[in-house]
Amino acid sequence: IETSQWIYYKPITSLADDSSGAKGLVNHLVYSMFNQIDVYFNQKLVSPPNNAYVFCAYIVMLVNYASPAKTSHLTSCLWDADIPGYMNDTLDASNPNTALEIRAQYIRGNHALDLISHLHCDVFNQDKFLNNRVEVRMRLVRSKNLFCLMESKTLSKIRILDASLLVRKAKISSGVLLAHARMLSKPTAKYPLTRTKVKTFTIHSDVVGESIDNAILGQLPKRIIVGFVSRRLMVRKLNPFNSKNYGINFFSLYADGMQIPSRPIQPNFSKNELYIEAYHTLFSGTGIHFLNEGNSISRDDYANGYTLFAFDVTPDLFANCAGHWNLVKRGSLRLEVRFEKALSVTINCIVYAKFDNVLEIDSSRQVIVDFSN
Repeated sequence: IETSQWIYYKPITSLADDSSGAKGLVNHLVYSMFNQIDVYFNQKLVSPPNNAYVFCAYIVMLVNYASPAKTSHLTSCLWDADIPGYMNDTLDASNPNTALEIRAQYIRGNHALDLISHLHCDVFNQDKFLNNRVEVRMRLVRSKNLFCLMESKTLSKIRILDASLLVRKAKISSGVLLAHARMLSKPTAKYPLTRTKVKTFTIHSDVVGESIDNAILGQLPKRIIVGFVSRRLMVRKLNPFNSKNYGINFFSLYADGMQIPSRPIQPNFSKNELYIEAYHTLFSGTGIHFLNEGNSISRDDYANGYTLFAFDVTPDLFANCAGHWNLVKRGSLRLEVRFEKALSVTINCIVYAKFDNVLEIDSSRQVIVDFSN
């Protein structure tokens, strides 16, 4: 590398909004403002085309970052964890969500707010340089204001005044470029990716259990995280990230008929509050186990808005190791969940899955992926 520098692309004209200021902001606003980001390499779509980008970014930050990060550099994207048990309380509630109040202070009086963070896209989370002569194009789709704001009366909107894209560009010595050209005459440049996919499934009210067949069909993931949120996201008073426990008393995965784990998780969230096995999946399923690491979610927080079930489905429990791959398997994944009482509302089951994949670029700069979008 001879030189490298940050390149500013400014402005991003597609991020325009003629609305006025907002009141209450949901957590990690810089990600919540966009529900989809499409990335193209030479007109080839290399990112999953779904509208669940915000949940993908939220789950990554929630389970993979500890308190030192969440109280320091993650505040630049307006991360401030909502108070357990008060996640749906707006600013005018008798006991408001204090995290919502803190975020609201930044925009009080229609004050402008500046944010910065990286894009949670698979191709940007690998550490290899992108070859020259590869055009990169991105499309960012805004979330609805109803999703980003928590208000009880007014109809505020978010207006983006200015947006910039920062890209790291490096100049490689001519000798290395010639060596790359010779090497690419036969094999391809390979970029190992940890691909993420988020799917949502509806569970209707008045049911006491649900079996979701083919939640994942095709390549089986190496890790899966499941949570449940209210489907009434169009109501401003509701926090879209309030992953309640909904009285779950049975949860299990089945990969090609094989139960994961070997016995179902059967928590009790109502009477004796016995749910430690479900809570521990946040650590066993993310590679933390009993190490000196964490995610700042306590056992009390878990039952009050942070109820997620995480599973490492690799045979050697090394899903957290980016430099270690297991054999890719194909099949179907089924989820089974039961509730203590019939659901009073319709909910969404959020399924976050991670896969090992490879992106390849040949000498003519044709982009090849081993997964289907």
